[in-house]
Amino acid sequence: MDSLPFSTLLRTASHAQHREAESATFVGDLLGGRLGVEAYASYTEQLWFVYEALEAEAATVAADPVAGPFVRPELFRLPSLERDLAHLRGADWRTSLRALPATEEYAARVRECRERWPAGYIAHHYTRYLGDLSGGQVIRDHAERTWGFARKGDGVRFYTFDRIANPAAFKREYRELLDGVRADELGRQRIVVECRHAFSLNTALFRTLGEQFPRIA
Repeated sequence: MDSLPFSTLLRTASHAQHREAESATFVGDLLGGRLGVEAYASYTEQLWFVYEALEAEAATVAADPVAGPFVRPELFRLPSLERDLAHLRGADWRTSLRALPATEEYAARVRECRERWPAGYIAHHYTRYLGDLSGGQVIRDHAERTWGFARKGDGVRFYTFDRIANPAAFKREYRELLDGVRADELGRQRIVVECRHAFSLNTALFRTLGEQFPRIA
């Protein structure tokens, strides 16, 4: 395992937690057409808190020698999330915005890493943004087909990366960043553990949403 590139190690060592998140009942029900647009809108609301934690103080993280190279403005999702929420909830969407307990825990851990351990921030950055560029496109396609959102338009802009012309090339570059991360062996092991934790936090959010939104006929 020590001879593996760090990007490969990170992926393989967190595979079980990644699969658990992908296999959550809420995700399957959402993509299987067993949940309505309200569930999708509520999930989008919860994502706002996570990305606010990731991006609100990004300039501080950018100054860090380890995590700084991962702060890429072309990835930022908050403006797109807010435009989606205005479409889904109306112009006053902020007035009803509430974080679920699982979301509060998730966002708090992201902020803790961002402020106290920037190397751990990389784990959350990796699990979120590469997921959005990959599996997130499945959600976008489903939302467009099921609820009639314009292709890559309001309602699904969160999953639309207008500033990344070639997602495959970008992901290769991102993996190269991971392989060159400026951390010793112990530091890399800690990032792997945090990556597993990040997936587990995401799974907990899905479970909470699954309890909130039972299947519809």
